[in-house]
Amino acid sequence: MTGRNRGAQEGMTLIEVLVAMLILGVGLLGAAAIQLNALKYTDSARMTSQASFIAYDMLDRIRANSGADYTVSPPSSGNLGVARDQDLYDFKQNVIDFGGPTATASITLNQRVYTITISWDDSRAANVANDRRSFVLTSRATVDPVATP
Repeated sequence: MTGRNRGAQEGMTLIEVLVAMLILGVGLLGAAAIQLNALKYTDSARMTSQASFIAYDMLDRIRANSGADYTVSPPSSGNLGVARDQDLYDFKQNVIDFGGPTATASITLNQRVYTITISWDDSRAANVANDRRSFVLTSRATVDPVATP
């Protein structure tokens, strides 16, 4: 006698291997879905950061040239001779370069408080068609005039 029981199982059956592969496959698909969502949200955060940089850059330009009216429409081409026109043209181009042709931007002034609004299509991160996202920066660009008694 060899001491082995003929009814004892040796090794794994094909069904056990298939179940293990199924569990592994579901786990890997879940990890891939998490990674995909992380990439989408990272891209959305990058877009918001870029909009912030553009808005703060424009506000710095407004402060540097405080006597100019920045609420006018941006020109269709740059003009190095007029700082305001070049600033507005650069602002418009930066917004289009970062957000594509559907990105929009506006500058408004209300009682010496500037509001810079940048909007872009963020449908990739939201999984919704035409999902617009906006960044709004509001700041006083000039100091109040000193009143003499």
